[in-house]
Amino acid sequence: MPVAMPHVRHNYLAIAVAAVASFIFEMAWYSVFLDTWLKGVGHDRAWLEHTGASPVLQFGAALLAEALIAVSISLVTQMTGPQTALRGVKVGAALWLGLVLPTIAVGAVFAELNYASFAVDAGFWLGAMVVMGAIVGAWKKKDRDQRSGARDQGKLD
Repeated sequence: MPVAMPHVRHNYLAIAVAAVASFIFEMAWYSVFLDTWLKGVGHDRAWLEHTGASPVLQFGAALLAEALIAVSISLVTQMTGPQTALRGVKVGAALWLGLVLPTIAVGAVFAELNYASFAVDAGFWLGAMVVMGAIVGAWKKKDRDQRSGARDQGKLD
């Protein structure tokens, strides 16, 4: 028996804005909690300055991950009912609770990270996913009919 799928129309501008907003939130979050996080993973600022890691690769990977998560939040938001900011927030929080939190927890247990670094990472992703959910939920893509009607209405004014 086929299942009727809701019509999903991604607003890629909203997704891009959500990813960038999450990236900015990430910079602010880890600026505030950097020392706590570093201590939790067994390092300090001196180590961080001499890792030799490519910031372009790191920041690019973060931004790409955030864009993929924003697409996922957009998809689930639209598939579960009316697209609203509140539904987006709920979807972001639910996906965090069911997928991200357990993933981070397993990684933290096996890496033997302390609770503080776990909390910093988990807290960031909760905040980021709620922000992304609010943006993609609130920012609806207009239908062609709505755009045509708005153009037509503008001609009458």
